[in-house]
Amino acid sequence: MAEASQRLFLLDGMALVYRAHFALIRSPIYTSARFNTSALYGFTTTLLDLLEKQNPTHLAVVFDTPEPTPRHLLYPAYKGTRDEMPEDLSLQLPHVKRLIEAFDIPVIECPGWEADDVIGTLAKRAEAAGDFLTYMVTPDKDFAQLVTDSTLIYKPGRQGNTAEILDKAKICELWEVKDPLQTIDVLGLWGDASDNIPGVPGIGEKTAKKLIAEFGSLEEILAQTDRLKGKQKDAFETNREQALLSKQLVTILTDAPVTTTFDQIRISPRHDEALRSLFVEFEFNSLGKRLFGDSFQAGRGHTTSESESGSRVAQLKTIADFEKHYRSIRADDAAGRAALIAELKARESWCFDLETTSLDEKTTSVIGVAFCWQAEHGTYVEVPPGEKGRAVLGEFRELFADPRLEKIGHNLKFDTGVLLWQGIPVSPPLFDTMLAHSLVEPEQRHKMDYLAESLLGYTPISYDSVFGVKTVEKTGQLNLFGEAEMSGSCPAPEGGPALEAIAQYAAEDADVTWQLSGILRKQVRDSGQERVLLEIECPLVPVLVAMEKEGIRVDPAALAETGELLAGRLADHEKAVYEAAGTPFNLNSPKQVGEILFERLHLDDKAKKTKTGQYKTDEQTLSALATEHKIVRDMLAYREAAKLKGTYVDALPESIFPGTGRIHTTFHQLLTATGRLASNHPNLQNIPIRSEQGREIRRAFVPRSEDFVILSADYSQIELRVMASLCADPAMIGAFQAGEDIHTATAARVFGVPLDGVTSAMRRTAKMVNFGIIYGISAFGLSQRLNGELSRGGAQEVIDEYFRQYPGVKRFQEETIVRAQREGYVETLTGRRRYLRDINSKNGMIRSAAERTAINTPIQGTAADMIKIAMVRVAKLLDEGGYRTRMLLQVHDELVFDLHREEKDELVRKIEEAMKSALPLSVPVVVESGTGSNWLEAH
Repeated sequence: MAEASQRLFLLDGMALVYRAHFALIRSPIYTSARFNTSALYGFTTTLLDLLEKQNPTHLAVVFDTPEPTPRHLLYPAYKGTRDEMPEDLSLQLPHVKRLIEAFDIPVIECPGWEADDVIGTLAKRAEAAGDFLTYMVTPDKDFAQLVTDSTLIYKPGRQGNTAEILDKAKICELWEVKDPLQTIDVLGLWGDASDNIPGVPGIGEKTAKKLIAEFGSLEEILAQTDRLKGKQKDAFETNREQALLSKQLVTILTDAPVTTTFDQIRISPRHDEALRSLFVEFEFNSLGKRLFGDSFQAGRGHTTSESESGSRVAQLKTIADFEKHYRSIRADDAAGRAALIAELKARESWCFDLETTSLDEKTTSVIGVAFCWQAEHGTYVEVPPGEKGRAVLGEFRELFADPRLEKIGHNLKFDTGVLLWQGIPVSPPLFDTMLAHSLVEPEQRHKMDYLAESLLGYTPISYDSVFGVKTVEKTGQLNLFGEAEMSGSCPAPEGGPALEAIAQYAAEDADVTWQLSGILRKQVRDSGQERVLLEIECPLVPVLVAMEKEGIRVDPAALAETGELLAGRLADHEKAVYEAAGTPFNLNSPKQVGEILFERLHLDDKAKKTKTGQYKTDEQTLSALATEHKIVRDMLAYREAAKLKGTYVDALPESIFPGTGRIHTTFHQLLTATGRLASNHPNLQNIPIRSEQGREIRRAFVPRSEDFVILSADYSQIELRVMASLCADPAMIGAFQAGEDIHTATAARVFGVPLDGVTSAMRRTAKMVNFGIIYGISAFGLSQRLNGELSRGGAQEVIDEYFRQYPGVKRFQEETIVRAQREGYVETLTGRRRYLRDINSKNGMIRSAAERTAINTPIQGTAADMIKIAMVRVAKLLDEGGYRTRMLLQVHDELVFDLHREEKDELVRKIEEAMKSALPLSVPVVVESGTGSNWLEAH
């Protein structure tokens, strides 16, 4: 059949659309109008892959219809447990069909019949016709039963991986059967939770395959139940009719009344103008270039005009459409640089952009700096390598340090970081277009090229067109020459671009950023976030840059000692688990862990499974069992020790920079939706503090020398204090003002006992409620967090009593949700916004999640603003006072310092005061500080 001249592709439309949507669920794609296009993008990508790589002669997309099918008539509960389609996805469906129509691909729908049956019918007809090789394009496992010599499954790849073709041999191997038709029997036994097909109780995928391999069919099993034993025998004899019904339900029908002929689904030319218009509408730049070439630009929010056919087409400008005034100053032109510096000093603000040899601030070299202070103008300064380059940059030191001049840039933390490593600090005021856009459009991309298209209707010069090689997309700099060596006069590398080409490219970047700054200033101002940008985020840039450069010293010997300790604990926990299990197994295999706990030891007869049929063994599942089962406690302890050893003990020494002997993490200002700082390379935000094992890691973080100690200054219960201030509840405010322990005070109120009558269990429950309320905790969630110490009913009573005691908290939550539903966003005390697309969703589950976010964000976001303001103030305090103490890290609500011993008495108090006064609240703000010879001792 490999010689068939016709290649028929039948697409399972809804399955592919769902798959595309959920493949991007963690990082969805939105247009500038905030319309989710994840499913559209993924589905279109699949279509293009098929058309470009598979050479189909016939192709159709098949969709389900809303009418009841034969399966619904047979079993009314069929698909009765399915969740409602996500709202974001349902809004895309009409547009999916518009795209299919623009490709001139037929859509087949047969009222009262599922897409599976329509595809099955067409596949059988193609097989009977005798000259077709048919591909069923679907991720659905049910189609395995239809695979023959001439009918195959085409399973699209995930995340850029190649597609998989499943033929008879592959199906038989995967399903452990002799004939693909036997997969019907396997599915009948196994059932399908997503379609509410019951199957046979107690029979999972593994057992179903084993039984069909032994008996050949469901009917043979039912005829020979005497060969079965125990519960399995009872299950089949008791559920005989259910088993046969399940098999009937999973059988794909091949006699649907499909009227479409093969001639009607023959490939025909696409409608390019319609496709071009849709790609512009949905902002599919990369797909547009793939289909129409590099000249295609969809842009974002730019002007469009009508073509002769009436379609929308992109009208983006390029450098060729303007008279640009870009110039370059060569490395040997000292007079030119002096004149430029004089010009820049006369301006109130200007934009700059570095061109570097790599993206590592610590080791990169600067090859040029571009400046702009007027639209369509730009000056590029060539910087030679080595000491000559340092001298050239040094000429600009005074300019960059001038506090009267505003410096504008895109991702200034990179540029100012590079300059600081070159010995040139950049002083505020700063204006960062990337930060500005992150505030007003947090869900969009923030790359400069994207913003140029979105806001200016302009396509910048591409890196490829200048340098002739591809680079990865990023928000900041481009790796222009890798580690290429350059001559003293700093021309491009041998065979590379000339100075003028680089100058034009770099000057344009500065020009574009300058123009973006004007637009983004207004957008930030209109959104009410001017204070957030200009008083918090931009002033924080040089603070973070200085912290990154400072780094923190780590003692490899202390890490090695901790590693030995953890290795011993790993061995102890492993031994304990194996003894309790009665057999060794792979503790790092979720599958084997599940089988040991739930099949061998029967710890939970109602253990839940994942969609793939494996038992759930995540931390939440195991924690619920840990109280009653030592083996589970040992497993959790093993996991924690293994994670600590792999993530920190073994990895941290590799992060030590040889040039300083310290670890230099990278901070991210707006990576989180609430504004909290994040860090990576390495991530120092997630070093555990609650467990003894986790705390040991902090012992390895030490001061730079014997003249210093580590200082830890930590906000105490800051989110609860913020909540009290926001909700203005008199009782909660009173407890904080009286200096009472808030958890004890809450327990006394909720349980109706005096303060000295609060037990540790009561306080623990109150603590869970206090922090849980911030995140909109439910009775079920509270019961789970307390490991079942309270029933769901008991937990609900505690929550209800909490709101009776603190009515202001309940009122704040209700008013916040109503305001969010009206405005579409919530704000922190400083005005930072978080947009909530789903706050008015018709889907109750999605809406509830958005409501919880609405409650949490003003609290957590205000706490994040508070510590950022504190960091700016503390940095100013240290700088203006000429102190030798340095700020090193920010971790959640804690600041970590290298504190000079001689400055301890004076400075600790000043740092605490700066933190306390960062953002006035209606309750006292408490900062707890400590010092020590390492981070653990200090904290």
